Amino acid sequence: MGEGKGSTLVHLLVVVLSLVAFGFAIAAERRRSIGTIVKVDSSNATYCVYNSDVATGYGVGAFLFLLSSESLLMGVTKCMCFGRPLAPGGNRAWSIIYFVSSWVTFLIAEACLVAGATKNAYHTKYRGMIYAQNFSCETLRKGVFIAGAVFVVATMILNVYYYMYFTKATAIQSAHKTNRASSTVGMAGYA
Repeated sequence: MGEGKGSTLVHLLVVVLSLVAFGFAIAAERRRSIGTIVKVDSSNATYCVYNSDVATGYGVGAFLFLLSSESLLMGVTKCMCFGRPLAPGGNRAWSIIYFVSSWVTFLIAEACLVAGATKNAYHTKYRGMIYAQNFSCETLRKGVFIAGAVFVVATMILNVYYYMYFTKATAIQSAHKTNRASSTVGMAGYA
């Protein structure tokens, strides 16, 4: 690892996993379940028939890819709590700000993805007969997976900045330790 640069592989994996999660979230939004009302010929009963349940799988896939991205970064940085202490200064402050912000956006993204996948699956699996004139098939609202996708991208950006400032703060700390160990006072006697 270079001086305060961080591992390129970690940067690359975090970005790729987050972009895959973003792609799955967009695909889930495009393939949401749509319900149509079907009338039974023999009786006056109507019920909803929903198309495929692919969006639920895409939503779960986005959830898992974002979770793996966050887990990878928190494993590498030891969640900022269990590794080496960070050097005081601006890099430590920015790393704490980006750490907290990335967790907030991560939790919002995961909540959107799980809620969207659950709501989409619920309306796809459970169909019932209802005797009503003004009956509409409930479906997942537009934009739930899009909101998750937006927060996935925000999490990715914040994670990249968090890792960048985290590695700078730990590199400065190790540089101070090496300078302190090699400094000597030079109190040798004159001959």
